[in-house]
Amino acid sequence: MTPDELSRALSAALAAAVADGTLALPADAVPDSVHVERPRQREHGDWATNVALQLAKKAGTTPRALAEDLAARLSATPGVKAVDVAGPGFLNITLDAGAAGELARTILAAGEAYGRNESEAGTRINLEFVSANPTGPIHIGGVRWAAVGDSLARVLEASGAEVTREYYFNDHGAQIDRFARSLLARALGEPAPEDGYGGQYISEIADAVIADALAAGEPDPRTLPAAEAQEAFRARGVDRMFGEIKQSLHEFGVDFDVYFHEDHLHESGAVDRAVQRLRDAGHVFEADGATWLRTTTFGDDKDRVVIKSDGEAAYIAGDIAYYLDKRERGFDDVIIMLGADHHGYVARMMAVCAAFGDEPRKNLQILIGQLVNLVKDGEAVRMSKRAGTVVTLEDLVDAVGVDAARYSLARSSVDSSIDLDLGLLARATNENPVYYVQYAHSRTVNVALNAASHGVSRHREDGSDAFDPSLLEHPTEAALIGRLTEFPRIVGQAAELREPHRVARYLEALAGDYHSWYHDCRVTPKGDEEVTDLHRTRLWLSDASRQVLANGLGLLGVSAPERM
Repeated sequence: MTPDELSRALSAALAAAVADGTLALPADAVPDSVHVERPRQREHGDWATNVALQLAKKAGTTPRALAEDLAARLSATPGVKAVDVAGPGFLNITLDAGAAGELARTILAAGEAYGRNESEAGTRINLEFVSANPTGPIHIGGVRWAAVGDSLARVLEASGAEVTREYYFNDHGAQIDRFARSLLARALGEPAPEDGYGGQYISEIADAVIADALAAGEPDPRTLPAAEAQEAFRARGVDRMFGEIKQSLHEFGVDFDVYFHEDHLHESGAVDRAVQRLRDAGHVFEADGATWLRTTTFGDDKDRVVIKSDGEAAYIAGDIAYYLDKRERGFDDVIIMLGADHHGYVARMMAVCAAFGDEPRKNLQILIGQLVNLVKDGEAVRMSKRAGTVVTLEDLVDAVGVDAARYSLARSSVDSSIDLDLGLLARATNENPVYYVQYAHSRTVNVALNAASHGVSRHREDGSDAFDPSLLEHPTEAALIGRLTEFPRIVGQAAELREPHRVARYLEALAGDYHSWYHDCRVTPKGDEEVTDLHRTRLWLSDASRQVLANGLGLLGVSAPERM
């Protein structure tokens, strides 16, 4: 019995109590599903719920009385072994071992589909993440968003959403001019501009711009007049840098469906159209020679200039047009992932969302990620060989590999800063979380190979099904089965809360349960013992664990190795 099935059984018990008059509750007040969770103490059963405490007052009864009635009704449900009432009205539910063990068959029948759900079905989501300026390699903060953003997209898709991964290409503004001037200065052997960019990559890109121009039969851009030279380095340099960024992300396992150019918003008139739409809605006014958006109406701390007194669009104007563009492309939810220095951006953009008549934190969702600190041998890692002042995606991957980098960045809530110990992540020990989970998967593969060598398969010699879940009576088997049961709920919860780290933490708990089970329960017989249905049934359980570990790692974009 899965948590969803148990939840529906509780709802059915409530509906039955209402129907026979035992429970004085309006029929429409009976929930379609009842929340169940794992008890903190294993001896309290497999699942627990406080639904009696939630509904008793509405029903004009005591929580204890309601809980006792539900316990009696639920005890008759196939697959439920016992229901105990605890404290003021908590229900502790123990499942029949055979019914619980049937989950192994369910998992293997579903295969890669196990864990997928329909909680986000019918929702079109635009997920924008990374969006690093094309003026240098992706730094460690952007790498965190690459790992988390792609994992979130996978989790949302596994929950039924249609997800478009989008990269906002900032090719409009002063930072691009500084980049071009930096390239030109380096090419001419001059010092970098005071507000320019440094690092070895500037020399590499500058040399590549010159080589590309000469290969195309064009003049050496260093010989052009200053304005033309800067434009040549801007155009080719940005293309080169962005090409490197896309290649780095691809090698990290992250590819985007849409690369949206900021210039398009300004060249297409999208900014003017968005401002006019807000003006027509009565939210735009003129003051001090500038055009303002009255965001204070919607909770912002001050109104915002959208068109400056010199006629130039303010930065927020592009953001306004970009949000509207996404909504007009048919996306229900717009999710934007931003760095720790963007907290002030949230209120103004939620005001923009509301000004367009949308629902803040629903149609527009903004996730703020905190800082990543790298340490090695107890010392902070601060400098990159290539970028000079920051640690880049390539630096991290060179140090620990793609799997360890992705997993370690995705396993923590984005609300918290994280310290990544490069030494730890490079070690093949249980203290390394990605190794711990991947090793559990490789162990399941080894168990299957070892079982085959001892003549243990999931079927008897006559081909009949050897699966008998009632034989799975060891405490570690109950714990492992219970953990496997939780996977679909964890995936749905991770999608709902936009928190893919929940999948990683679940996998670590599952790996722990599997390692404990492996230590206590044999799949292969000892010595001259005969192969029994217990061995065969345990193989079913081990193979089911392998499937769930692989499915979970896949949601994080991390490989499930067969050998470690």
